[in-house]
Amino acid sequence: MRMEMVDWPGDILSLVAQEASALVELLCEQNSGVLDRIFALVEPKTLDHIQSLTNTRERVSAIVDYFKSSDRNSCTRFLTTVYQYSENIPFLLETTLVSIAGYSPGTNCNHTCDTVDSSHSPNVKRPRLDHLQSYTDALKSMVLQKHESVAQAVVKDIRLEDTWVYLRHRNPPRVKDKTIQPQVSLDNHEGEESEHKVSVESLLKTTSRVVTLLGQAGSGKTLLVHCLGRDWAKGSFPSVHLLFLLEFRQLNLISRDLSLKELLFLFYPACDDDEEQRDSVFEFILSNPEKVCFIFDGYDEFRAKLTHPEKLESISDPNKPLPMTNLISGLCNRKFLSDCTVLVTCRPRDATDMFGSPGFITCELQGFDRLGVKEYAEQYFHKKGDELKKKAVNLLMNNRHLLSMSHVPGLCHICCVCMEHLFSSDGTDLQLPTSLTQIYMQILLAFLKRINGGVVSGISLLQRYRSKIVEMSQLALKGLEESTIVFMDTDVSPELHDFGVKSGILSRVKLTREDGSSGYGFTFMHLTMQEFLAALHLMTSQNITESQLKKKLNLKTRWTTKIDPKSVFTDSLHVYVCGLAAEACKSSLVQLKGAEGTTAWVQKRQATVRNVLLGFAGSTSQTGPKIVELCRCAHETQDAKLARAIGSRPQFELRNIRLNAVDLDSLAFVTAAADQNVCLDIGGCSIDPDCLEILPSFKKVDHLIFRSRKYDDKFAEALCGILCKLQALQKLDFISGGLTDVGVVKLARALKDCPHITHLNVSDNSLKDEGITEIAETLCRLPNIVSVLMGKNSISTDGILTLIERMSACNSVQKVHVEANKDISLFFSQSSDKVCENTDLNNTEEPKNVTLKQCNINVSNVISLCNKLGGFSYITLVDLSNNSLGNKGLKKILDLLPKLGMIQEINVSENGVDMDGVVMLAAALCNQKNLRKVDASENGNKMLLLSFDTSSRHNSRQLTPNVTGIHLHKKLSLTHSDIKPFYMTKLCKQLVKCENLLDIEFSHLKLSKESVEKLMSILPEMSSLQLLNLSHVDLSTNEALLLIRSLADCQRVTAVELRHQAEAFIKFVPEKAEAAICKLTEYELRKSNVEKLSRILENCPRLSELDLSHNLLRDEGVKCFVDYLPKLKISSSVSLTGNQITQVGALHLVNSMNTCEKVVAVEVSLGVEDQSLIKFVQEHVNGKTLRLRECSFEVIHLKKLVEIMNRCPRLLTLELSSNSLHSQGLLSLLDSLVELSTIQTVKLRKNGLSSEQIEYFVKQLSSCHQHRDIRIDEPWLTGNAVASLIAKCLNLQQHIKEISVNHASINIITEGNSSPRSTFVAHPENFSSALQSISFDDCDIEGQHLTPLTLPIQKCHALQDLKFSQLKMDRKGADFFSAVIPFLRNLRNLTLDLKGAAEDDVATLMEALPKTTSFESLSLSQLVLGDHGTAVLGRALQSMPNLKSINLSQCSGWTAARGRDLVRGLVQCVSLSEIRLDSVILDEEGITILAQGFSCLTSLRRLSLNKIRVVTSETFVNGTGILYLLASFKGFRQMEEIELESWRMGDSGTCELVKYIPSWTELVKLSLSDNNVTDQAGEKLLAALSHCKVLQKLQLSKNQLGQASAAKLAQVVPLLPQLSELNLSENQFGQQGSMSLCEGLMSTKALKILHLTSIGSSDLVGVASSLKHCPSIEDVSLSWNLCDDSLARTLAEILPLCTKLKRLDLEANNITTAGATVIAKCLPSCPSIEVIRLWRNPIAKEDENLKDQRLNFASV
Repeated sequence: MRMEMVDWPGDILSLVAQEASALVELLCEQNSGVLDRIFALVEPKTLDHIQSLTNTRERVSAIVDYFKSSDRNSCTRFLTTVYQYSENIPFLLETTLVSIAGYSPGTNCNHTCDTVDSSHSPNVKRPRLDHLQSYTDALKSMVLQKHESVAQAVVKDIRLEDTWVYLRHRNPPRVKDKTIQPQVSLDNHEGEESEHKVSVESLLKTTSRVVTLLGQAGSGKTLLVHCLGRDWAKGSFPSVHLLFLLEFRQLNLISRDLSLKELLFLFYPACDDDEEQRDSVFEFILSNPEKVCFIFDGYDEFRAKLTHPEKLESISDPNKPLPMTNLISGLCNRKFLSDCTVLVTCRPRDATDMFGSPGFITCELQGFDRLGVKEYAEQYFHKKGDELKKKAVNLLMNNRHLLSMSHVPGLCHICCVCMEHLFSSDGTDLQLPTSLTQIYMQILLAFLKRINGGVVSGISLLQRYRSKIVEMSQLALKGLEESTIVFMDTDVSPELHDFGVKSGILSRVKLTREDGSSGYGFTFMHLTMQEFLAALHLMTSQNITESQLKKKLNLKTRWTTKIDPKSVFTDSLHVYVCGLAAEACKSSLVQLKGAEGTTAWVQKRQATVRNVLLGFAGSTSQTGPKIVELCRCAHETQDAKLARAIGSRPQFELRNIRLNAVDLDSLAFVTAAADQNVCLDIGGCSIDPDCLEILPSFKKVDHLIFRSRKYDDKFAEALCGILCKLQALQKLDFISGGLTDVGVVKLARALKDCPHITHLNVSDNSLKDEGITEIAETLCRLPNIVSVLMGKNSISTDGILTLIERMSACNSVQKVHVEANKDISLFFSQSSDKVCENTDLNNTEEPKNVTLKQCNINVSNVISLCNKLGGFSYITLVDLSNNSLGNKGLKKILDLLPKLGMIQEINVSENGVDMDGVVMLAAALCNQKNLRKVDASENGNKMLLLSFDTSSRHNSRQLTPNVTGIHLHKKLSLTHSDIKPFYMTKLCKQLVKCENLLDIEFSHLKLSKESVEKLMSILPEMSSLQLLNLSHVDLSTNEALLLIRSLADCQRVTAVELRHQAEAFIKFVPEKAEAAICKLTEYELRKSNVEKLSRILENCPRLSELDLSHNLLRDEGVKCFVDYLPKLKISSSVSLTGNQITQVGALHLVNSMNTCEKVVAVEVSLGVEDQSLIKFVQEHVNGKTLRLRECSFEVIHLKKLVEIMNRCPRLLTLELSSNSLHSQGLLSLLDSLVELSTIQTVKLRKNGLSSEQIEYFVKQLSSCHQHRDIRIDEPWLTGNAVASLIAKCLNLQQHIKEISVNHASINIITEGNSSPRSTFVAHPENFSSALQSISFDDCDIEGQHLTPLTLPIQKCHALQDLKFSQLKMDRKGADFFSAVIPFLRNLRNLTLDLKGAAEDDVATLMEALPKTTSFESLSLSQLVLGDHGTAVLGRALQSMPNLKSINLSQCSGWTAARGRDLVRGLVQCVSLSEIRLDSVILDEEGITILAQGFSCLTSLRRLSLNKIRVVTSETFVNGTGILYLLASFKGFRQMEEIELESWRMGDSGTCELVKYIPSWTELVKLSLSDNNVTDQAGEKLLAALSHCKVLQKLQLSKNQLGQASAAKLAQVVPLLPQLSELNLSENQFGQQGSMSLCEGLMSTKALKILHLTSIGSSDLVGVASSLKHCPSIEDVSLSWNLCDDSLARTLAEILPLCTKLKRLDLEANNITTAGATVIAKCLPSCPSIEVIRLWRNPIAKEDENLKDQRLNFASV
C-alpha cells in the first residue's frame, strides 16, 4: 500500500505546544548528531543564544520553545527531522509525527547521518502504524454505529459540554487564615464527601483514572457514554487513541475465562480477522495504556460482583484467561494497564464495588432542572402542533407531582409520552396520574394503542390484550428473579415477540456470543418497564402467594458498604407493587385478572401490600434512606392512613444520600397527611437546588436542618427563594457547610420575610467578620427571634468588638457568647420590643450577659471594649476569661466596667494576672463600695471572678453616702495558691482596711509556717472579719495550734474548726463571743501536744465544745487530757473519738465523771462505731449518764468500772451495749447495779445475757426500794422464749408496773417499794401483781406460746393496757384471751393485731371482749372477722357504753348484711372520740347508716376513712353518696384529725367538705390525698384552712392542684404557725407554682416534713433555698422532678444551715456526678443528716468524692 504526502489537518504549532514536554524528553535522550541537524534549522541569531546555554535540557527546551512560535513550514521541518533521525520515539508520538512527515515506504530520506540505525527509518515503522490506524478507523466506525442505534429515539441532540455531572471528592481539612486571631481549628469534617459540577465532556479530558458515573434508572447513563464514544470517534479527545465501549448486559452472556485481548477483539474484531493487526494493536495497548479508554456500561445489570483487589493474584501475563469479574476488577484496580482510563456506569448503590482504586473518582448525573424539563417537553411536542405543545408543557410545569418526576430525563420522556396518550384519548375530562405507577399504566396503554395503528375497539385495551400482557409480565418477573435483562429468541415466543416489538414494549438487540458469532435477542424498552410489568404479575397472578408477595416488599437502603453482596439489579419493583395497591389502579388490575370474584381478590391483595407498609411505618429502627423509600411507597399508594402513620414522627433524619424531587415530593405527601409540626434534618445529602422549590409543599415543617460542606452560597441562594413560603418555619440550621459572607447575608435578608423564625444556626461555615456582624444585626430585628448561633467560623478580635457594638444597640438581645471561633451565640428576648435603639434603664428590663472568652483581648482593647459595652442598657455579667489582660488590663477593667450600671459579675480568669494583681483586687474590695466578692485561684492566674452588689444602685440617689453599702457582706477567695510571707503581709494589710463584713477563703493553699504566723499576727486587727476559711490547707499540728491560739488572742472568735487537709474555718462575731467551739480533727495530736493545747485552752473561758477526734492521743494522751480537764472551762462537750484508745483509755474517760464535777455524761464505743464523748452540765440535767458500747471488758476492767461507778453517787443512767460480758464478772456487775441505788435506768443491749442471768437480775431487783427502768435487748428474746421469760419475771417480781416486748427487746419498769422488807415471793400463786400495762409487738409470738402467761396475767387485776401486735393466732391463742380477759376488770385499752386467725377463733375472741364500764379503746385492725365474728362484735359494741376509740381498719370477711349490723353497733357507742375504718368494705345502706349515726357522735375528734370502699353502688362512685356522707360531718364541732384519702371526691365533694372546715378550729391533721381536687376547689379548701390555726399535718398529694392553689397556699401557710408536716407530692404546680410555694415556706418555722415529689417543675432551686427559713425541718423529698445540678449546688449551700435535717430524697432527678460531689463536700458540716437518696440520677457511684455512707444510690 502506498501512502501519499498529505497536509496535516490540525494546527501544527498547537501540536508542538501540546507535545512540548514529550519532545523535550525525547531530544534529551538523543546523541549530538541528531541535535546538530535540528540546530541547523534555527536562524543564526537565535542559535547563538541557544548554544550559549550550558545545560542540555535548557538548550532542548529553548529549541522547542523556538519552534512553538515559528511559522508552519519551519515547524513541519522540525517535526520531520525529529521523526527521521530520533531513536526510541514513544509509539503515540511516533504516530503523530509520521502523519506529519507523510513519506511512503520507498521514499529516500536523503539524510547523511551515519549514526542513525536503519531500523528506525520510516520504511520500518510504517506497517505497525498502518495496522493501528486502520483498526482505529474501524473502531470509530463501530462506536458510531452503536451510538446511532442507541440515540435513534432521542428527542434532542446531546451536547456533552452542556451536560453536567456532580463530581464527588473528599474534603481536605479547611485551613483557616492563621493571621486571624483568635485562631482555632474549625473543621470537624475532614474526609467528608462534597461535590461540584463538571461537564460530561471533562470526564475524558483527563486520562489515566477510574471514573464511576452514577445515575438512577432513566438518568441517561447509557446514552451519555455512547455520546462520549461518538465525540471520541469525531476527534474530540485527542489524548485517547483507542476507546472500547462494553456493555455488562453483553458480558453476562460470557461464561468462560477470557484474556483482555480475547475480550476486546471478541466485541471489536480486527479487520478481516487479521492476526498481525490484532498483535500490533494489543502491543500498542500494552505499551501505551495512558492512551486507551475502557467504558463499561450498566454495572447494575451485571450478574456478578467485581472481585475485591486484595483477592486478585498478581497479573503478569496479559494474555492469561481470567474470569470476567477478575478481568474487569483488574482493570479498575490497576492490576494491569495501570495508566489506562476506565469509566464504569452504575446505579448509586453499586459505587462501593469500585473499591476506591488509585485515581478513582465518582460522579453522578445531574437530572433536569426546571428549565431543562420545559425545554425537553417543548422539543418532544415540537412537531405535534403548537396548541398541543403549549397545553402539554403548561400542564407539566404546573403539576407538582409530574414535574418532580420529570427531573429524571427518562421519566420526563415517560411523562411526555403519557400526556400525549392522555391528550389523544377521547373525552374532555383529563385525569392526570398522581404516581409513577399510574404513569406507567398510561404508558402501557399508549404502547398497546400502537398495535393497530391507534384504532381502538369498544373493549378496553387491557382486556383485549390481557393474555399477552400476562405472558409479558410473567417474562419480566422471571428476568428480574434470574437477573436477566437480555432474552434469547428461545425465551420469547414468536407471537409475544411480534406483540412486544409492534407495541414498542420489547426492543430487538444485536448480540455477540462468547464464540464470536452474532445473533439477536430482546430487551424491554427500559428496565423500569420490565419492573413495572413484573409488579403487574405479582399483583394479578393467582400463582403468586401473599407470602411471596410480601418478600418482594423489602425497603431498599441507599447506604451501601464494600462487603454488601451484589444486589439484584432491580431498584423499583417494590415501588410499582405499592403503586398498584392504590385505589386508582384497582380497575386496571381487575381487568387484567379477568375472572369472577376478581374485585374482592384484587382488593385483598392491595390491602396486603398496604398492611406490610403499615408494619414498616410502625418500626422504630428504620434508617433515613429506608424512611425515604417508605415515603415513596406511601406516595405511590396514595393511601392517607398509611401516609399519616409514616408522617407522624416528629423528625426525619436524612444522611448521605441523593435526594431527588420525587423523594421530597413523597416526604411532603406523608407530612401533609400527618398534619403536625415536623423537623427535616438533612445531612450530607446531594440535592439539586431546583428541588428546593418543593419544600414549600411541606406545610408543617417548623425546623429545617442542612449540614454538609456541599451546601454553599449557591445552595443558600436557592434556599432563600423559598424560605418565605415556609409559613410554619421556626428554626433553621445551616451548619457544617460552605457558606461564606456572601451567602449568609442573602440568607439573613431572606429570613426577614419569615415572621415566625425563632432560631438560626449557621455554625461551622466559612463566615468572617462582615458576614457574622451583618447576620446578627439583621436578625435581631425579627419579632420572634430567640437565638442565633454562628460558632466555628472565622472572626477576628476587631470583628468581635464590632459585633459587641452592634448588639449593644439592640434592646432585645439577652446574651452574647463568643468563645474564640468555637462558639458565637446570640440570644434574644421575645418579650421586649425589637427596636434597636437605646432606651432609659428601668427595673423591669431583662438582664444581659456578654461572654468574650479566648478572644485575644489585651490592655490595648480594654477602653474600646468598655465603651462598646456601655451601649448595653442593662448588662449584668461580663465574661472576659482566657484573654491577655494582665495586671494593667485588670486595673482598667476595675476602673471602667463597674460604672456600667447594673453589672453583677466580671469573669477575668486566665488573663495572666499574678499576686500583685490579687493584692490590687484586695484593695479594690475594700475601697470600691459595690465590689462584693473576689474569687481567685492559682495566685490569680487561673480563676478570677469579680462580683458586684447592685441592690444599692436602684435607689442610690436617695441614700446618703454613709448608708449606701455599709452593711454589704464582702468576700475574698484565694484558692490553690502559694502565698509567700511577703504577699501574705501585703494582702492582710489591705484587708484590715475593709469596713464591711468580710469573709476570707484561703482554701487549698500552700502556706509556710512564716505565712501562718504573719496571718495570725494581723488577724486580730481585722475588725470586720466574719469567716476565715482554711480548708484543704496542709498544716502541721504545730501550725494548727497557732490557729487555735486565735481563741485566746481574739475575743471575737466563736469557732475554730480545723480538719487536716479538709474543711477548716475560723468564725468570728462582730463583738465579743459568748461561746466558742474548737475542733481539731484528723491531725497527729499526741500526748506531747496535749500540754501545749491545754495551756492555750486554759485562756479560753468561753469554750463550749471541744472536738479532738481522729488524732493519735491513745490511752496515755487521753489520761493526760482528762487530768487537765478540770482546769478547762468547757460548757458543752468534748469528743475524743477515733484516738486509738483501748479499754484502759475508756476507763480513763469514765473516771472523768469523778475527777471533773462538771461532767454529766460519758459515752464510749470501741467497736466499729468508734466514739468517745464527754458531756458537761446542762440545764434540766441533774444526774449523770454512762454509755459503754462494744468495749469487750475483761474481769479486771469490770472490777475497775464498778469501783469508778461506786465513787459516782449521781449516776442515774447506765447503758451497756454489745460488751460480751464474761459470766464471772457479769454477776458481780449485776449485783453492783442492784446496790447502786442512784441508778434509775439500766440498758443492757446485746451483751450475751442468758435467760437465767436475766431472771437472776430481776430477782435481785426485788430488793430495791425505788423506781427502776430496765431495758434488755438480746436476739433470742422472741417467741416462746420471751413469753416464758415474762411469765417467770411476773412471778419473781410483784412490783413490775409495765412490761413491753418489741422485736427482741424487753422493757421492764418497776415501781418504788416503801416497805423495807424483802419482796421476794415464796408462793407466787398467792400474790397480786401491780402490773398495769403489757405489750407484745412484732416479737414472733404465736398463740401456743401464750399458755405460760395465762395464770400470771389473770392475777394482774390492775392491768389497764393489753396489746398484742403481729401475733400468729391459733386455737390456743383464742383460749388464752378467753381465759384472761374476763379477769381484767380494770382493762381500758385492748389492741389485738392478729394474723391467720380462723373464723371460729375470731368469734371466740369477740365473745370474750370486755363489757365493763372502764373499757375505753378497742383496736382490731387487719382481722378477717367473718360473718359470725362480725355479728358478735356488733352486739358486743352495744355493751360498751364508754368506748371512746375504735380501730377496725382493714378488717374484712363480712357480708353486706353483717357489715350493716357492725355499723349499727358502732354508731351506738355515743362516747366515741376516735373512729378508724380505713379500707373497710360496706354497701350503700351501710354507708347510709354510718352517715346517720355520725349525727349522734358529737364527741368525735379523730376520724379516719381512708380508702373506704362501697360495693354495688353507682351513687357513691358518681358523687351523690360521697356528698351525703360528707354532709353528715355537719355536726362535728371538735374535730382534730380527719383522713379521707383515695375517695376521688373531686371538686364537688371538696366544696361540700369546705363548708364545715372553718368551724373545726381545733383541727390538727387533714389528709385528702388522691381525691382529684383541682384549683377550682383547691383554692377554696386552702382558704377554709386559714381558720384552723393549730393545724400541724396537711396531706394533699396525688391531686390535680396547680399554680393557683400554690399561690393560695403561700398566703395561708403563714397563718398556720404550728404546721409541721406538708405533703404536696404528685400535683402539677409547675415552675410558677413552685416559686409561689417558696414564699409560703419562708414562714413555716415549725415545719418538719416537706414532700414535693413530682410536682411538675424541674426548677426547685427557690424551694431549696427557702429551706434555710425552716429551722425545724427534718425530712424533705424533692424526688421525680428532673432537677439538674443547679438544685444540688443550692442544697449544698443551705444544708449546713438545716441543723435538724435527717432525710433528703432526690430520687429520679437529673443530678450528675458533679452535682452529687458538691452535696458530698458539704456533708461534714451536716452531722444531723442520716441519708440522702440519689437513686435514678446520672451519677458515677464509684467516684472517689462520693464515699460518704449517707449518700444512698440503690434501693436496698
